[in-house]
Amino acid sequence: MQKFFLYARKSTDVEDKQVLSIEAQITELRAFAKQESLEIVEELIEKQSAKIPGRPIFNSMIDRIEAGEANAILSWHPDRLARNSVDGGKIIYLLDTERLAGLRFPQFWFESTPQGKFMLNIAFGQSKYYVDSLAENTKRGLRQKVRNGHFPAFAPVGYLNDQRTKSIVLDKKKSVVIRKAFELYAQGNSRLEDISDFLAQNGILSHGGKRTHKDRISFILSNPFYYGHFRYLGELHEGKHEPAISKKIFDKVQEVLKQRSHPQKKIKTPKAYAGLIHCGTCQMMITAEIQKGHVYYRCTRKSKVIKCSEPYIREEALDIQLSSLLGKFSLREDWAAQLLQMLNNEKTKSAQSSSVFVQEMSGKIKVISIKLQRLLDGYLDQVIEQETYRLQKAKLLSEKKTLEEQISKLEQKREPHSGRKRSGSKSAKVLTNTMGGATRRPTKCWKNFRKSYSGSRAWIRTKIA
Repeated sequence: MQKFFLYARKSTDVEDKQVLSIEAQITELRAFAKQESLEIVEELIEKQSAKIPGRPIFNSMIDRIEAGEANAILSWHPDRLARNSVDGGKIIYLLDTERLAGLRFPQFWFESTPQGKFMLNIAFGQSKYYVDSLAENTKRGLRQKVRNGHFPAFAPVGYLNDQRTKSIVLDKKKSVVIRKAFELYAQGNSRLEDISDFLAQNGILSHGGKRTHKDRISFILSNPFYYGHFRYLGELHEGKHEPAISKKIFDKVQEVLKQRSHPQKKIKTPKAYAGLIHCGTCQMMITAEIQKGHVYYRCTRKSKVIKCSEPYIREEALDIQLSSLLGKFSLREDWAAQLLQMLNNEKTKSAQSSSVFVQEMSGKIKVISIKLQRLLDGYLDQVIEQETYRLQKAKLLSEKKTLEEQISKLEQKREPHSGRKRSGSKSAKVLTNTMGGATRRPTKCWKNFRKSYSGSRAWIRTKIA
């Protein structure tokens, strides 16, 4: 007499989406067993894929059959028992050795005869073929999605997976926080822990509700997805999604990350007057120090003849002294027309040079596109190694993205012709006010001018030397 194990299985994998649920299988199999008067020893339920060997409940069932606890199996379909050649071979072998006396399926005919075993073997082969072809079709679909510029995975923080359009879109709130985090780190004054704190303060935490680990922060700051590219299977691709940051900001962040990975050197802050002004007492050069956030200048006291006792002076006080000296100077009125003409000529040349620059950059982008195609051809012809191909492709795509951003910025800065005329008249007014106000408000004019470190040094050398 045959004793049956009732075996039901369903996994969460794609190939089982159309299969009856566990409850439905159990209900149907119980009804079939009652109808056929089958003796059920035990009901076995497994929730695991059968693509690869190693199912614990299935292996235990095989061991118990070999031990003689049962000699038959009741299941919904042969693909519930095996989708790989190893498990299918075990079933066939048990039938050959007669340790397994029978198999019953509501939707599949089987008898333990050469013809029945042949048909069962075909059913197992079809199940394996279905899984293999499904996996290959899925991979092919993912590769095509990548070629179309769509990232075939979950969106990174700051983005959302749009189920309607099957694309990735910006998260309006979190993307702003991510952009500010990049800008903050690009300044070079923040640690990875500081960025983690910044994200936590703005509501961006890990999946467990904790602060984001610094390794994860490093991954976010190194992810090219945020400027419009993405990596898939170790290869860089151009994306169709909207960038959250510019390539320029991303490159600055990479420079900071690279600097932080090496021993840091103390960065010297340039001082506007150091090496420019002499001490009035001993004629030695002055030097500068930063104390409590303020810049102080003093004599180097290197004179061997005069013992200098001049005290420190704060930069703000030195500004006032220089401003009083500059109050004696003013521009001649007949220079205004010439300067305005020079300004207009410069604007015209700038507009022309911008157009030429855009054309040059567009030409370079075309050259890069040709290089990318040649690189791909060389890789497909197995002339180029995979690692070399990936590195060169990433380099070319990075250059292309930088050029595209430069062109975009230039096109945004272009103004209509009428706008340039209004700008010219406004410049004349500003220039006149500047000439008239240079004497009336020397301190304010000097402070504004001193914001340009190199400009201030060159101008001072000309007027004071």
